[in-house]
Amino acid sequence: MKKTFYSNSSKGKQYIVIGCGRFGSSVATKMCEFGNEVMVIDKSEDAIDDIAEKVTHAAILDVTDERDLKSIGLGNFDVAIVAISSDIRASIMATIMAKELGVPKIVCKAKDELQAKVLYKIGADKVVFPERDMGVRLAYSLASENILDQINLDPEYSIMEIVTPQSWVGKTIIELNLRAKYDITVLAVKTKSGLKVMPSPKYKMEEENILVIIGNIEKINDIISNQEI
Repeated sequence: MKKTFYSNSSKGKQYIVIGCGRFGSSVATKMCEFGNEVMVIDKSEDAIDDIAEKVTHAAILDVTDERDLKSIGLGNFDVAIVAISSDIRASIMATIMAKELGVPKIVCKAKDELQAKVLYKIGADKVVFPERDMGVRLAYSLASENILDQINLDPEYSIMEIVTPQSWVGKTIIELNLRAKYDITVLAVKTKSGLKVMPSPKYKMEEENILVIIGNIEKINDIISNQEI
């Protein structure tokens, strides 16, 4: 199979997205925006051409070909995202190869529960049933393990559950100036003793507490990119 590679400068974790349909493309693009190194592979030259300038590396190859996957160093990536669901054989082959070559985390797309069960059996760590907007949500969760959940309210605002960032511990909400600086409001704090709804501005952040925040997605994206969360 013909291979074509493109390269753009990047840093951070190394991700490989196998299959660049709408879901794969949205995950790959967002992960690259977060400052990670992202490689995308697909057998379609047109699909690769469309995304090449948005990611770190891109290659045209057959994901069912074991030699092709070994040739790109599949086992060297931190996370493999198998974004194929319609071609079950390709999905299974890519997942098996990622597992055998030692990829630490494998996330797969599935079209139904049966396919998901098979993928879990052969080594997937997480299986999702996404539409296009779910690709962006997965990218957020991969970019920061401290983000526990996210609900997009509209294209600009989102509600998130996050583990309290280490740099925030010991500071009050008013000291952090979250609303003015980041357009973020703390709706609630989950502690070992219970839930504090709409905590006082004088509330001091504690380690490992879970914050429920509402804020501007772009501003939260900036925080993630700067590794403050």
